[in-house]
Amino acid sequence: MPWIDDYRAKLCSADQAVLDLRPGDCVFMGGNAATPRVLAEALARRAPAVPGLRVGHVLLLGEDPFAKVYGPNGIEHLSWFVGPADREAVRLGHAGYVPSHLSEIPALLRAGRPALDAALLMVSPPDRHGFFSLGVEVLASIAAAEVSRRVIVQVNPRMPRVLGNSFLHISQIHRIVEAEQPLAELEPPTIGPVERAIASHIAPLIPHGATLQLGIGAIPDAVIASLEGRDDLGIHSEMISDGVMRAVESGLITGRFKTRHRRKVVTTFALGTRVLYEWLHENPVVEAHPCDHTNNIGIASQNERLIAINSAISVDLTGQVNADSIGGRIYSGVGGQVDFIRAAAASKDGLPIIALPSLAGDGSISRIRSTLALGAGVVTSRASVRMIVTEYGVADLWGRSLPERARALINIAHPDHRERLAAEAGIRAP
Repeated sequence: MPWIDDYRAKLCSADQAVLDLRPGDCVFMGGNAATPRVLAEALARRAPAVPGLRVGHVLLLGEDPFAKVYGPNGIEHLSWFVGPADREAVRLGHAGYVPSHLSEIPALLRAGRPALDAALLMVSPPDRHGFFSLGVEVLASIAAAEVSRRVIVQVNPRMPRVLGNSFLHISQIHRIVEAEQPLAELEPPTIGPVERAIASHIAPLIPHGATLQLGIGAIPDAVIASLEGRDDLGIHSEMISDGVMRAVESGLITGRFKTRHRRKVVTTFALGTRVLYEWLHENPVVEAHPCDHTNNIGIASQNERLIAINSAISVDLTGQVNADSIGGRIYSGVGGQVDFIRAAAASKDGLPIIALPSLAGDGSISRIRSTLALGAGVVTSRASVRMIVTEYGVADLWGRSLPERARALINIAHPDHRERLAAEAGIRAP
């Protein structure tokens, strides 16, 4: 193994790894279950000596590693998808949310928007050829590594070796820190009667041999559960969780009829339990690719019968979908929703679906609204929306006029809110 001497020469402590950072540098950091916590903690300790650091990332879970180093000269988040760790930072002005289609983030990095000085990534131990797998999150990490002045990796023996276009070679890496840490887990959600009802309306829309794109949460898991007894479905998605693993193991998902990446489960990140991460390790069924491949409309749409199922915070009576904010408060991000809405629409016999419960909060708030809340952002435009599904049914909006859309959406709103919505829309209640 001729690369082993290079590996040893680059090996250092976490604090030594970040010494080269300079004031005002912009750092890309892996997110989701691949957040390199040991490197993040070292970066936080280094921050007082290098004021003005910015850290770009997609989704951070758990606690904010930089919460103690905010301030005029502290670390600032640059977030392409806001998560539990940085929502408060966004609210307080210590973070900047960048609305971006997931498919475009690698292109942004390659274009220097922002210009990256370093990339902090978590990887698997190297194979005998000197390649590290990015494991449970590829996303934009390869692009970040290509354009950064320094690539610093945390080698974690718990990181599964996930196959696909998901590798970095020792020659691309400048500093190596060996540090074991548990991967962040997301327990399977509880599927309740509302989610089962939504899934019961979606299941008839999914043809034999379809390729699915699924988000995360109780509704996608309920959809998969509602398809028991079928076979030969495929997966081409930006993310996978335990529900996909179980469906592969049961034979529900085979990819036999996929028209791109046949017989492969394609994803750009995985988020779930330890069982999922162990299942991913060197599993030839799964391929992880950068998000400019998984979410590329031209590539994803090559899968015939692509059914994209995404969620929303609210939908107005014209079909506008809000999925990133609660009023003016940023909650998540654009993510890949529009990528897959457009890909499914372009796919032969494909179908884009937005699925959401009819109520929010304590049950007094209708997610179907006459107008979106003040400050709420439109993620998917009314012209791109086709099917909206709640536990009360399906609203087919494709080619419908605004009055027709309003009637269809009121029909799937919670019954307690239909009369009010009709009055606000100026139409007769159903």
